Amino acid sequence: METKPTDPSLALTEIPPGYLNIMGYVDKSEVNGPGCRAVVWVQGCPRECPGCFNPDSWSFETNQLIAIDTLAKNILSNPHNTGLTFSGGEPFWQAPTLASLARKVKAAGLNVMSFTGFTLEQLQSESAPPGSQALLEQLDILIDGPFVQTLALNSPNSPVSSSNQRVHVLNPAFQDQITWASDQIEVHILKNGGRIVTGYQGGLELT
Repeated sequence: METKPTDPSLALTEIPPGYLNIMGYVDKSEVNGPGCRAVVWVQGCPRECPGCFNPDSWSFETNQLIAIDTLAKNILSNPHNTGLTFSGGEPFWQAPTLASLARKVKAAGLNVMSFTGFTLEQLQSESAPPGSQALLEQLDILIDGPFVQTLALNSPNSPVSSSNQRVHVLNPAFQDQITWASDQIEVHILKNGGRIVTGYQGGLELT
C-alpha cells in the first residue's frame, strides 16, 4: 500500500525549480470558469475527500513534470483563450510556481482563477502552504472549500460542486462573469485516441 506523505512539502522538494508536477492539461475549456480557458490540474492532495472527482490526483509522486515556460507558451498559443484555471489535486501546494505561471499569462492579458480545498481564511493564515499569498495576489476568482459529498450540487444555477464551497471574486471586473454551472461536462479527444472528460459531474478522467 502506498504511504501518503504526512508533510506534502517534503514530496514537493523533488520538483525542479520552474517546473510543475501536473496530472493533466487542456488548452481549451468552457466548463472550468468564465469564457474559454486553459486548465492545469496539479498532482498531489492529502485530503482524499469521498466522492472526489479526481482521485488519481491525490498522490504526490511525480506524474508529469512540465516547465512553466512551456505551459505559458502553450496557453498563449491558443488565440481563443481568455483565461487560465488551476485545479487538482490541490493547487496551493505548488503555489509559488503557479504564481509565476499566473504572472506570465496575466502579462499577456489573460485572467486566472483557482479551485482549492482550503478556505480563503486558511490561505490567509500563517499555517497556509508556502507561497499562498503570492498566488492569491494573482487570482481574479477563487473557489474555496473541500468537496463534501453529502452537500453535492449538480445544478445549472450553481458554479460550485458542493454547497459549502464559496466563490470569491477577487477582481471586481469579474463580478458578473460567474456563469458556468456544476452540471456541465466536456469531452476532449486526444490525438493519440485517448480522451479527457472534465467538468463537475465528469471530474477529470484520463483514458
